[in-house]
Amino acid sequence: MQDLSNNIKLMQSIAPVAASADANGTGVDTQGYENVAIVVDTGVEGITLSGTNKIEFELEHSDDDSTYSDASSSDVNGTLGSGGLFLTLDANAETPQISEIEYLGTKRYVRVVANFSGTHGTATPCSAFVILGKPRHAPA
Repeated sequence: MQDLSNNIKLMQSIAPVAASADANGTGVDTQGYENVAIVVDTGVEGITLSGTNKIEFELEHSDDDSTYSDASSSDVNGTLGSGGLFLTLDANAETPQISEIEYLGTKRYVRVVANFSGTHGTATPCSAFVILGKPRHAPA
């Protein structure tokens, strides 16, 4: 089966929400898949974003879906800052947007963490999901 729908699986880490505070996403089990992509979707910002009032998204991974640590640059195809940081929204021109990073690490579970800095009196819509691809046993 070579069609896309039988060769990917979509999983939520952060369910769509209007958020104004930090959130740890749900861990996603990557076992049985060769490719893992993390996608963050943000809507129009609820406040004026700046270097003080910002939203940062981080990638964490785990062997047991209990103890998570920050992913590092060697774990991704893309740019990853310290603390697993892969997306910073600190200017209004940056939202809405969809951003993606590929996980190459060896840990079984991944999750997205959203960190809100400053004052967020009005929420910003966001979500994060994981695309699991190239299943070892198809259909996905």
